[in-house]
Amino acid sequence: MIDSHCHLADEAFAADLEAVVARANEAGVERALIILAAGDMNEAARASRVETLWPGARVSIGVHPHAAHEFAGDPQRAADLVRLQVAATPSSRAIGEVGLDYHYDFSPRDVQQQVFRAQIRLARELQTPVVIHTREADADAIAVLREEGGGDVRGVLHCFTGDAALARAGLDLGFYISFAGIVTFPKAADLRETVKVVPLDRLLAETDSPFLAPVPYRGKRNEPAHVARVIAALAGIHQVDAGDLAGRITANFHALFRP
Repeated sequence: MIDSHCHLADEAFAADLEAVVARANEAGVERALIILAAGDMNEAARASRVETLWPGARVSIGVHPHAAHEFAGDPQRAADLVRLQVAATPSSRAIGEVGLDYHYDFSPRDVQQQVFRAQIRLARELQTPVVIHTREADADAIAVLREEGGGDVRGVLHCFTGDAALARAGLDLGFYISFAGIVTFPKAADLRETVKVVPLDRLLAETDSPFLAPVPYRGKRNEPAHVARVIAALAGIHQVDAGDLAGRITANFHALFRP
């Protein structure tokens, strides 16, 4: 199994990281993609510790839309910061998470879009996949990917909670769709219907830990070992064997991120 998106370098894991990694390995999680905020050197240092404990870990680096305001007036500086950190990080496999978040609006929307565009252009230049965060900004996010990606940028719509139309738009761009523990929530019936739209060869699973723990761990700190619960839920929706789906998702991850 693979956890395609987690924040294992978050301070929430600092005290018991070794045990968290051990539980992931015992659960059969062979690899994880750790998301890092560009420029956060404390987080980068914790990521190095993760890699020491778990050689199968890889990272993705980007400026999140919540932090886009830090680059107001010079969005290219965000892309330049990502470029430098990617070049200095051998385990880097993607740019992200990047995108748009109109739910919290921690950064002005026009600034979010400018910073997002700059990073998509960087991904296109480096031929690197992207990890996309979009919340209540789906039309604009897809528009940026179409305009800046030029059909050359591949990636994943992470922690997908959108509708079938968004899923199809992402699939049409060649993107993968990743689902987190939300698919196990009792009130997520509509999302489970959307899962059926995503073909097995474009499906990924994630924890987004320490957030969004699946049932029966909901309300507790999430961790990579729990990706097994997500995969089991996805297998049930698609009516396939969970072990077979885990293998298919692993192949999808390798095809996208080439770890």
